[in-house]
Amino acid sequence: MISVAEALDQLFALVEPTDIETVPLTAACGRQLAEPLTARRNQPPFAASSMDGYAVIASEVRPGASFRVIGEAAAGRAFSGSVSSGEAVRIFTGAPVPEGADRVVIQEDAERDGDSITLGHSLDEAFYVRPLGGDFHTGDELSPRLLTPSDIALIAAMNHATVPVRKRPVVAILPTGDELVQPGEDPGPDQIVASNSYGLHALLARAGAEPRLLPIAKDTLGSLEAALTLAEGADLVVTIGGASVGDHDLVGEAASNLGLERSFYKIAMRPGKPLMAGRLSDMALVGLPGNPVSAMVCGHIFILPMIACYLGRKAAPAPRIRATLTAPLPENGPREHYMRARRDGDGIAAFERQDSALLTVLADANALLVRPPHDPARQAGETVEYIDLSTGG
Repeated sequence: MISVAEALDQLFALVEPTDIETVPLTAACGRQLAEPLTARRNQPPFAASSMDGYAVIASEVRPGASFRVIGEAAAGRAFSGSVSSGEAVRIFTGAPVPEGADRVVIQEDAERDGDSITLGHSLDEAFYVRPLGGDFHTGDELSPRLLTPSDIALIAAMNHATVPVRKRPVVAILPTGDELVQPGEDPGPDQIVASNSYGLHALLARAGAEPRLLPIAKDTLGSLEAALTLAEGADLVVTIGGASVGDHDLVGEAASNLGLERSFYKIAMRPGKPLMAGRLSDMALVGLPGNPVSAMVCGHIFILPMIACYLGRKAAPAPRIRATLTAPLPENGPREHYMRARRDGDGIAAFERQDSALLTVLADANALLVRPPHDPARQAGETVEYIDLSTGG
């Protein structure tokens, strides 16, 4: 058995970043920005008023001062002249501040009578002028990242209508086993509903991949080999189940028959010990265990970091965060243990039941509490590490 860290290094070696494609701004949210984007303009492109009021010379503002109103400025309609001593321009939010003016007196602080205003005796001290380039300047860069709605707004303001992004890595998901039926079907007395494939599909889609569900493969070499050929063209094929050492665990043999170059088999972790990986033609292949929790945990620990690499991000394990243990833990065994846990504020506690078949426990968990091999018993109040499940990549 190899360690989780060693397995990740070998998995990263199987990954090549996907190509770059250009998509419309409206299709860029949730995609990985592939190259830095440079702002094509200043934001704002002029000094702008942040309130409705009157643009004046700041040094002339004092209680009771009077000004002659010489014009008006609104968003999209600048005042074409300039402001001189004793003059004011009626201005609205977003409008360019006229030449000569450097302060906006809010309308609540001024009383207007015809073409003149008189300032009140209790004046707001803020200038309410947004400086040219106060948000960003021409040439400022947005670095590669997984794009959020806020990023999209920023890119639009930078005056880009299209965005260079990494192509979504195509992941073929292959559930295996005579015992499986699809959700919505009527299982036989010895069958169960395939759940892992749908959980992994959701996990990978949220991480920026393009997951594709393949039909359930039966526990025969012919069925498995036929199903694996359906994955052709994918960047990564993920099999679920059939990767252990039982008489019906035939995924490794079927993949080998098709030319698999195996990287490793078995990892010193729980849940998820029977995990296989290698290269099959132009695809990376990862064989996950069939237990529902094992498959999903391995998805977080191994598949999500691979997806990040496909998207051009740095090869790195899932980030670990520290929290205070709120309930004691017994001594850990020889394998690294990823315990389903609940984080609440700064505290974290592992669930009592850690069976790798319990999806209800996984659904209630928002963290994986990480126990190193041979970790001694821990008491409440000690600091432990965990992986956040709420973001999922």
